[in-house]
Amino acid sequence: MKPTILIADDDENIRMVTQLYLEKEGFLTKIACDGKEALDLLEQEKIDCAVIDLMMPHIDGWELCEKIKNYYEIPILMLTARADAEDIIKGFQLGTDDYVTKPFHPIELVMRVKSLLKRYRVIAAGSLTFNQVTIDSSSYKVQIKDEVVSLPTKQFELLYMLASQPGKIFTRDQLIEKIWGLDYEGDERTVDTHIKKLRKQFKDYEDLMQIVTVRGLGYKVEILS
Repeated sequence: MKPTILIADDDENIRMVTQLYLEKEGFLTKIACDGKEALDLLEQEKIDCAVIDLMMPHIDGWELCEKIKNYYEIPILMLTARADAEDIIKGFQLGTDDYVTKPFHPIELVMRVKSLLKRYRVIAAGSLTFNQVTIDSSSYKVQIKDEVVSLPTKQFELLYMLASQPGKIFTRDQLIEKIWGLDYEGDERTVDTHIKKLRKQFKDYEDLMQIVTVRGLGYKVEILS
């Protein structure tokens, strides 16, 4: 089945060009002129990836991104003329998976969409189970003993990657490349922030699983018996 891409942008030319190039590559597309229309389409259609503009009427890209990540497990490519580092970092903190600034080459955008879909499908390929811990990639939930925990997308992907190879040390650069993408322009503190939130989330279960800092190198997950 062909993936369906949501394009949300208040610029008609951007919508038309993006739709043209995506459909040339075999994707199906759904078009929204603002954030409200985008949310309506998400409720009505099965969307596999969202390409959304930052500055839109009614509901802007920030709010739309946050709502998508709260209710839908799909990748988001933020498309915007604003390239300030603070805006980019804010986008990633809200759950944006990739970031393209205007003006852009449509072929680059298509390649980024393909990369996001590939990455999400890899994550969704299975689940991890050890001791009394299950990390379910189909629902993006973690069950420890009898407690089920829902995590924001980036936190889940970070935990999943670390736990997929217990004992292996992942550098911050490796984690950023795999989860935020090669073109991420933020700094390593983003990884540290997410690790801190994960540790707080699972502090009551450190007898089963721990996220360990390896000084000067990065992080690893240790499974305890």
